[in-house]
Amino acid sequence: MKRWIIMVSICLILGGVVGLSGLVHADEDIRSAIVKVYSVYNKPDYYNPWNMQGPRASTGSGAVIEGNLILTNAHVVSDLTFLQVRKNGDTQRYSARTVAISHESDLAIIEVADPSFFEGVVPLTFGELPRTHEEVNVYGFPMGGDTLSITKGVLSRVEHQPYVHSSAALLAGQIDAAINPGNSGGPVINNGKIVGVIMQGIPSAQNLGYMVPTPVIEHFLSGIAQGNYLGTPSLGTIWQRMENPDLRSNYQMSSGQTGVLVTQVYPGSPADGQIFPGDVLLSFDDFVIANDGTVEFRSRERTSMSYPIQKYQVGESITVELLRDGEKIGLDITLHRPVSRNWLIPMEQYETVPSYYIYGGLVFTPVTKNLLHIWGSDWVNTAPVSLVSLFRNNIPEVEGQQVVMILRVLADEVNVGYENVLPWIVRTVNGQSIMSMTDLVRAIEDDGTHYTKFENARGQQIVLNREAAIASNPRILATYRIENDRSADLW
Repeated sequence: MKRWIIMVSICLILGGVVGLSGLVHADEDIRSAIVKVYSVYNKPDYYNPWNMQGPRASTGSGAVIEGNLILTNAHVVSDLTFLQVRKNGDTQRYSARTVAISHESDLAIIEVADPSFFEGVVPLTFGELPRTHEEVNVYGFPMGGDTLSITKGVLSRVEHQPYVHSSAALLAGQIDAAINPGNSGGPVINNGKIVGVIMQGIPSAQNLGYMVPTPVIEHFLSGIAQGNYLGTPSLGTIWQRMENPDLRSNYQMSSGQTGVLVTQVYPGSPADGQIFPGDVLLSFDDFVIANDGTVEFRSRERTSMSYPIQKYQVGESITVELLRDGEKIGLDITLHRPVSRNWLIPMEQYETVPSYYIYGGLVFTPVTKNLLHIWGSDWVNTAPVSLVSLFRNNIPEVEGQQVVMILRVLADEVNVGYENVLPWIVRTVNGQSIMSMTDLVRAIEDDGTHYTKFENARGQQIVLNREAAIASNPRILATYRIENDRSADLW
């Protein structure tokens, strides 16, 4: 009897050792695929749009996936001047380059030319998005040390959230694992597979952060595989909830119908000319839209009705069912434009320099969210009210419209008395409406009158002698050490 018990015990121990060995081997495979990302970046100076801020260094994390590619965050490799990566447990850094990037979904693909970098690396694969309350592990290189960190948590919720990097509202997973600067771009692992990429923590909350979930990752990778990734599509409508029964009745909805009321349509968007204010959106494909603007994306889990739209690539079509004057209508709409092109004031921009034009010491530039950040992280409360109010509405009157403003005045005798007029949003130049920087330059340079008169929405005016303003430009540029009177896009 004792011999039998001993043999059973040995078998159990050996079985446990084999099982443990398998787990250890699987964990080592995961560890082999984790990399630390070293980036040097240089951002534009939006207050002096002819200058850059100067190079700065940062670090992030990433994971090797199939095809000898590295998946990380877009914000880890934005505005790059130099890029290196290092494998977990290695000391050598390898030069790398970005081969694909999506700022909207905060994802990027890095490539390393040296094949020796991938020796001994087992690429990670992707798994299905876990259910809420399932356990996940976060791998990366957060601040506080130089070795690999692994933290454990659970997926606490899945819903649409604004991504800090782009302000686009996309599907996101909230996790309660410890996340710190440097974790960005690191994989979130469940059952040995990538189910997300860490993108942002919340400093004011303990152990609370967000990941880019696999549906968003797969959309990005699928677009790359098709050879022309153009971003995340948008229908281009503004809507309101229809939770009030009188509101639904007013729009002739039956007792079983649910949906949202269209209040505005972005000019030039896929919905422009096909969907109108007063229409009630009922469904996208097989996704029924609830009165609160959500859809069920999997059993008993709901998120924004943008979800079915964002499953498509730019250029693909979606079936829309709506109610117009009590009549149900079906439309097939081609999603020809990404969400980033909807706004009057563009959201965060990367890998680009600001547009500017200098005339008589007046510095003109379009209003962007990047520009608003010159008033600090609390710019909503510190930036000029006129600019913040435009941003809150942020719908253009016509497609491609820009808000052109006088950013600053480079003091000179030609512009004496105009130093304190800012901020000044230009509405007209010599009576011509200004809808873009191109309109501004054309209105100034093609006009032959003696004076150039700028006017804002309140009727205030800035008037410059044309001949004196033109003559002053070389002097002003030399004084302030500015090479050109305009950005490259305006030549």
